Amino acid sequence: MEIMCENVYMKIWIHFIKSPIRYTRITHKRGKLKLKRQMLGIKLALAQERSETKEMLNTYRKYTRRKASRDDMLVANKQFFDLLKGLGIGVFALLPFAPITIPVVIKVGRWVGVEILPSSFADIDNLKKKSKKN
Repeated sequence: MEIMCENVYMKIWIHFIKSPIRYTRITHKRGKLKLKRQMLGIKLALAQERSETKEMLNTYRKYTRRKASRDDMLVANKQFFDLLKGLGIGVFALLPFAPITIPVVIKVGRWVGVEILPSSFADIDNLKKKSKKN
């Protein structure tokens, strides 16, 4: 009887010892999955930005041959401004404390009413907000 009692107590102690280890493993896996999802979101946004930039360059090429319409030029100019926005964010990425300064600059820009992120990144941000509401 005494041996079983010790065995039960040992199981309880093992549970308390393993619990923090299991918790840290689960937290680590959750963090890795969250990072993967964020990286995939960035990858999708960059792929969209890349295709839009290629279309912009094709439109400018047509414009040099006088074959681009006015609507095509408006879309290309809008994409050009998106490209400049991305370059502007790149400047902040070179500064020290970039993981702190970039979100602050984006937040202040939205507070003032200026969208700093390119449109492809803003679309992904809007999708995140919609998914959190549901």
